[in-house]
Amino acid sequence: MTTRELIDEFLGRRRLAIVGVSRQPRDFTRLLFHEFQRRGYDAEPVNPAATEIDGRRCYARVQDVTPPVDAALLMTPPETTEAVVRDCLAAGVRTVWLYRATGVGAVSPKAVEFCQANGIDVIAGYCPHMFWKDSAFFHRMHGFFLKLAGRYPS
Repeated sequence: MTTRELIDEFLGRRRLAIVGVSRQPRDFTRLLFHEFQRRGYDAEPVNPAATEIDGRRCYARVQDVTPPVDAALLMTPPETTEAVVRDCLAAGVRTVWLYRATGVGAVSPKAVEFCQANGIDVIAGYCPHMFWKDSAFFHRMHGFFLKLAGRYPS
């Protein structure tokens, strides 16, 4: 399956975990969590340092999410990502998206290798906003620049 097919499949799922949602209301992770909710997703926040986010129960680990999810968006520091993909495997999550807009984001080479070795479909990089057709102009421009650079997923 191509990366773009994985992205479309991921965005077609309605129930997922968003790992690394910040306790800070203006943090980008929180804004993206809200965007998934606004778009009708049943998005479950995961952060071991929080018990609730915006009035919703926040889970410490992916394995704790009930009922379980089968996809997870990781917005974690790369040094945490490998442990989280191990949690995803333990929870039966078969598709993970390692978020990245600029910099390394959540992408960790060891986490990607772990996913590939354990049958987890992995999207390594990119921001979901780039793939929603009605996203704000600057999000679509990010995708446009990746296309110019030959780095947009096909």
